[in-house]
Amino acid sequence: MNTISGNLLVGQSGGPTPVINASLAGVIIAAQNSNQIKKIYGMEHGIEGLLVGNLKEIIISEQEIEQLTVTPASALGSCRYKVKDEDYTNILQILKSNNIRYFFYIGGNDSMDTCNRIAKLAESEGYEMYTMGIPKTIDNDLPITDHCPGFGSAARFTAVSTISAGRDLEAMKTFDDVAIVEVMGRHAGWLTASSALLKNDFKDAPHLVYLPERTFKIESFLKDIKNIHQELGYVFISLCEGIRDENNQFIGTGNIEKDSFGHVPVALSDGPAAYLAKIVKQEIGLKVRYNRCGTVQRSFAECTSNIDREEALIVGQKAVELAIKGYSGKMIILKREEGKDYKCHFDVTPLENVANVEKLIPDQFINSEGNYITEAFKDYALPLIGDSLPRFFRFK
Repeated sequence: MNTISGNLLVGQSGGPTPVINASLAGVIIAAQNSNQIKKIYGMEHGIEGLLVGNLKEIIISEQEIEQLTVTPASALGSCRYKVKDEDYTNILQILKSNNIRYFFYIGGNDSMDTCNRIAKLAESEGYEMYTMGIPKTIDNDLPITDHCPGFGSAARFTAVSTISAGRDLEAMKTFDDVAIVEVMGRHAGWLTASSALLKNDFKDAPHLVYLPERTFKIESFLKDIKNIHQELGYVFISLCEGIRDENNQFIGTGNIEKDSFGHVPVALSDGPAAYLAKIVKQEIGLKVRYNRCGTVQRSFAECTSNIDREEALIVGQKAVELAIKGYSGKMIILKREEGKDYKCHFDVTPLENVANVEKLIPDQFINSEGNYITEAFKDYALPLIGDSLPRFFRFK
């Protein structure tokens, strides 16, 4: 165990989740119980706020921590700032001037890279500071960890909303033929795949699922729709916003400029659902509705998974507990234990193992046709979306 005393700084970055504040609450709870941590500070709007000295001292009651734990989105404010090389010297100076000895960043791939670089800089400068990354992302695309806090709740929303919207389409099949729902996910289709987690009957939505891990071919897409429509009279489709064609170009995005991280901001385009709805109508003459859930997928508190919230709280606590023991330059990970009943334990991995690395859906989770998931994916993801899942009635 290290013996250094000082202040703690925590920030949140990237797209929020329904449980990101549970991780923040975990950090605060563990910090308040430590004699080595004198003051707790929060970065307002992540590293971007830190660069201009926007630090908020966190003094919070037990009742307020309980409220924070169930609050969606990023209570401290988030950012998508690409840290420049010349920023890091300024960051370290601000940390030193505020006697920050414990640094925690709650985020995804890019945030772990920032956290890693800050840890290495402090070490190279001989500044004793314990730095830990806390995973969060609805995309579930951080490697090493079995899954990411935030994914289970977003997956629950996607699964519940899909099977519910599918019943709407089924009831209206004399008027509507096809429904397309576009789900978040730039390169990884974990969230889109989760739309099928509550499907128990062929009539249930979704009937087709398209992921960015497979090349999207419009000819096959139209053929799939024709086959399902001929059998059922309606077709519900879940597709990922990041689906791409044979040339690795995003479907329906047009010429959208990349952001500072080198990502194509798909949300700024019309998107694949709108684009493909027009093609379905033109090519096979079916009536099509399309929906784009947008940010509600990552902020709908009423669909929070109880498992997800519990794990999000624990990763925040573990990060502080391990930093006090002397761990630094690590990210907390979840490891699934073997057995019939779902259970995870918590461990760490070096930040450099996860910085700027994306985890895609493996082959065994996607069917051979590339238009649906496998039972193996259900076995993996279903335990993460929590208890009290709906079961709907249908007349025989």
